[in-house]
Amino acid sequence: MKVVVSCINFIRAKGLKHRQFQEFLSELESAHEDVLYYTEVRWLSRGRVLRRFYELLPEINAFLHSKDKTVPELIDPEWKWHLAFLTDVTEMLNSLNLQLQGRGKLICDMYSHIKAFEVKLALLLEQVKKHNFIHLPATHNLSAENPAVPFPAEKCVEALEMLKAQFGVRFRELHVNAKEIRLFQNPFVADIDEAQPSYQFELAELQNCDVLKDAFKPNSLIDFYAALPNDTYPNIKKHAMKMSTLFGSTYICEQTFSRMKLLKTQMRSRLTDEHLHHCLRLAVTRMEPDIQLLTSQMQAHSSH
Repeated sequence: MKVVVSCINFIRAKGLKHRQFQEFLSELESAHEDVLYYTEVRWLSRGRVLRRFYELLPEINAFLHSKDKTVPELIDPEWKWHLAFLTDVTEMLNSLNLQLQGRGKLICDMYSHIKAFEVKLALLLEQVKKHNFIHLPATHNLSAENPAVPFPAEKCVEALEMLKAQFGVRFRELHVNAKEIRLFQNPFVADIDEAQPSYQFELAELQNCDVLKDAFKPNSLIDFYAALPNDTYPNIKKHAMKMSTLFGSTYICEQTFSRMKLLKTQMRSRLTDEHLHHCLRLAVTRMEPDIQLLTSQMQAHSSH
């Protein structure tokens, strides 16, 4: 990644070189018009930067050569293997990252995505050991273009094993609480015998209620649990409240910062912290106030 960032910074650091590179790509009728900047803070940029850099590798190497800058890694066959492999794996991680960042993601949704990725990772590990790159497009293309160049299987397999181990460590608590998550996700298929004693009678009542079964599928989990009678299912509702507080906050944070950027404009003459707080609450909330009802309860002019 250091080589990629170094080359991109060399091209884009000065306006003249940047314009010359864009003109160079235009003359070659390249599919892309520019390289992308890499930003450490925005992790998703890594996959896009690597993909663009890999696709423009011949053009970048030729441009750097014209500027008397030699980067030996760009012509190293083994380094190209690593670049292609890193590009594919990073794009997989980007896809997972986007799945986890969606709006209204509950713990059960995120756990499903994590489990699916771990299965994909295990499958990919076995396939890479056999030099099967069917799910790695950049690596597969490089293999077809340079069949004589040996694939560094040992290092790539080691990288996948490290990634798999990291997932096991970082998401260990999800697997430990898998039964609790599955109970929250679908209480109608939960095993009553394996459930905690405080849930067993309530689950028996719930799983044999046809009305609630019909109401489960069309409604969201939050709406379904909110509609459950408190007297009949107190423990299941308490469990649902605990599980519903475990949600992905990335979307809310990104949305809040975007709204704050729009609110803090030069057109405002004054913006206090309290005013900004109220504006942000209104901007990011999903509640829709009934304006007509609120105004009907207010007196337009005070009586004299």
